[in-house]
Amino acid sequence: MFKSIFTNSFGILVSRIFGFIRDMLQASILGANIYTDIFIVAFKLPNFFRRIFAEGAFAQSFLPSFSHSKQKSVFSVSIFLKFLGFLIVFSLFVTLFSNLFTRIIASGFDEHTINEAAPLVAINFYYLILIFIVTFLATLLQYKNHFATTAFSTALLNIALITALVYSQDESPKTIVYHMSYAVIIGGVMQLIVHLIAAKKFNLFKILIGGFRGLKSKKDRIKDDVKRFKGTFSASVVGSSTAQISAFLDGWLASFLFAGSISYLYYANRIFQFPLALFAIATSVAIFPKVSRYLKNEDTKKAHIMLQKSFWFLAYLLTFATVIGIIFSDEIVWLLYERGAFTSVDSAHTSMILTMYLVGLIPFGLSRIFSLWLYAKHRQVEAAKISMISLGINIVLSLLLIYPFEAAGLALASSLSGFVLFYLTIKKFGTEAFWKILKDKKLFILLGLLLITIVLSLMLKDFFNATL
Repeated sequence: MFKSIFTNSFGILVSRIFGFIRDMLQASILGANIYTDIFIVAFKLPNFFRRIFAEGAFAQSFLPSFSHSKQKSVFSVSIFLKFLGFLIVFSLFVTLFSNLFTRIIASGFDEHTINEAAPLVAINFYYLILIFIVTFLATLLQYKNHFATTAFSTALLNIALITALVYSQDESPKTIVYHMSYAVIIGGVMQLIVHLIAAKKFNLFKILIGGFRGLKSKKDRIKDDVKRFKGTFSASVVGSSTAQISAFLDGWLASFLFAGSISYLYYANRIFQFPLALFAIATSVAIFPKVSRYLKNEDTKKAHIMLQKSFWFLAYLLTFATVIGIIFSDEIVWLLYERGAFTSVDSAHTSMILTMYLVGLIPFGLSRIFSLWLYAKHRQVEAAKISMISLGINIVLSLLLIYPFEAAGLALASSLSGFVLFYLTIKKFGTEAFWKILKDKKLFILLGLLLITIVLSLMLKDFFNATL
């Protein structure tokens, strides 16, 4: 278990290092202004779907259905073709009506800014087609217990964007964001190439070719498998995307605030996503195939043991990351971003927003591994309902907090909804089973760390309130 987690974590670490280099260059060259906001909005929609696909929803529905299917090749090809066809049509639709989609995702932009952003929205959206193919192959590689290719390949996107920034740094901001948008597509192509190489190495082409050949003759045999997948996928999308929907909502509401607000939220959220991805996402991706197999074979005891080990592993790491992040939020933002066009005022805004996001790191991170239990047992609908409630509370809190606290209020609303998500997820998992996990001497250490976290959060919140 820990070998797979380490592989995922190290791959994510490498990718995030390149991501922070990209962010530092972007902050230095573009700063926090309307053109930065335009690129962030343009990349927001495909990146939103990428996070949903790559960080859970597809695998959480596909892997259990794939494991149960007696016609694995035909089932996998059938799902692949349905998704690919839909995404191609959807991408063409976005291209034709790019102004409309830009208005939807950035309603606060004026007409001129929407016209500037619309072509970039169309270009960036084609990344979604590439990343779906990557995610499909990555899920099959997960079934083969191979995680390294997917974990490390995300760095290729960041390398492409870094290259575009360096190449065009002396150009106008408008030219730079166009170069970055084309770099997104190039990065997607590079990710696809390395996954095709890995697929060949693990003999996945044999499975896929067999699926294509038998698709017509064996189509009737996979009806129940496809039906089961369709019944769980839409629920999985909702259930695994609360953090992404919250970030998407934050950006939409921030478009009504002063210029740069979207950028501040983006930069702060990028730092927040680092420990979430490095620890929580890496752990959940690594243990999910095994938990699914244990539950499929009715070996509940082994599944519980794996969940317990994962819980304590994550609890310590996320608590440590929260404490360090809150204490050194100013220094972290200064180190990563404050240079060139990114000023000390920009750092102050970003730092406070980061603090508000970090309040929710522990509940968002821990809720992921308990959600796996629901997904592995085909209880995606229950997980979706939990996320819908959490999201609804997030929307209400965002509307309440945006007026007095602006962008920082949006981040705090997201964090508070994370506690609701965690509580409801534990309730569905089983309160009694959860307390059995907590009956351990480690609990006292964790409670001490949590107490420190809470005190620091409250102190910084008081400072935050006093400065606004």
